[in-house]
Amino acid sequence: MSQNPILRRCVACKKVLDRKTLLRVTRDFQNGVVLSGGMGRSAYLCPNESCLEEAWKRKRLQKALRCAVHLSVFNMLQKQLNTCIDADTEA
Repeated sequence: MSQNPILRRCVACKKVLDRKTLLRVTRDFQNGVVLSGGMGRSAYLCPNESCLEEAWKRKRLQKALRCAVHLSVFNMLQKQLNTCIDADTEA
């Protein structure tokens, strides 16, 4: 019995993909904006440079999460993106 993937939409490019392949950013009610965890309103991004740039330029994460997203969050997303790219090139 195969399980259907849980689909989510990238806030930058609007593609609908499996949730496991996307980067998750959450507005947590206690800790502010966090990556890959927490409970609360979430937004998803494709793990590529163009979607990250689009989200920054057009304030897509701020609109989706309905709160301010600091530059430090984008820096952490960039580091996570670089880790994903490094893992793909080694495989």
